[in-house]
Amino acid sequence: MSWLDRVRNALPFTAKRDTADNLWHKCRQCQQMVFVKEWEDSLNVCPRCDHHDRIGATERFAQLFDGGHHEILPAPAAPEDPLKFRDTKKYVDRIKAARTLTGDRDAYQNAAGKIDGQPVVIGVQDFAFMGGSMGVAVGEAFVAGVEQAIKRSCPYIAITAAGGARMQEGTLSLMQMPRATVALARLRRAGLPYIVLLTDPTTGGVTASYAMLGDVQISEPKALIGFAGQRVIENTIREKLPEGFQRAEYLLDHGMIDMVVHRKDLPETLGRVIGYLAPEKAA
Repeated sequence: MSWLDRVRNALPFTAKRDTADNLWHKCRQCQQMVFVKEWEDSLNVCPRCDHHDRIGATERFAQLFDGGHHEILPAPAAPEDPLKFRDTKKYVDRIKAARTLTGDRDAYQNAAGKIDGQPVVIGVQDFAFMGGSMGVAVGEAFVAGVEQAIKRSCPYIAITAAGGARMQEGTLSLMQMPRATVALARLRRAGLPYIVLLTDPTTGGVTASYAMLGDVQISEPKALIGFAGQRVIENTIREKLPEGFQRAEYLLDHGMIDMVVHRKDLPETLGRVIGYLAPEKAA
């Protein structure tokens, strides 16, 4: 053993040290460096520019349910590669990579709990899982969440974040749009509220189906919401679109959504809305 090894072994080195990677977070909007602890304490919202960063189901459930207490509802089985699709990579390999990245089975998760003491089922779409794209598994999970809300006689809240339909599943992904619509019709026949929280981004087939069917439409600030992209629309109509087009505040001003709510105010706002829409359930 060399003298350097003897000295190194004798000194009380820690196994792991804090580095820039785990101490700081760089805001995607203003590019400012923020302490990770400060970032997390502000619910993943930048304390400098108020940018609402994208978060997954784990964070959503912890932030919205009373005390963070909730029950994860099992996801129904769904075919994983019905078309045996391959582009630059096999579809099954893309799914495996997304599962490794997020730790989730697919892009949509349901959980049951209470908001302001009122029972509710919440479904969360995670953009980190293949852009939150809507495939058969997402459709199955959405329908299962609605069915759980009917079974528990409580409101259903969908939190959307998606780039649209999952192209690797072709027409099967588009079939989830009418399936979701039919499930919501059953929820309404049961006299139960459906509330949508639109987050950045919500686009494509998701916007064309369950994202815009809520009894109340809520959005986080500056969320991108639309069907086709702005550049595609401009090239189609040969006109320049207004500033802030497809952002939450623009849609609020033009009557497409009902309110824009800061992340820290969401539990209180959702609790109040549930109390209005289902007072007999909340009592």
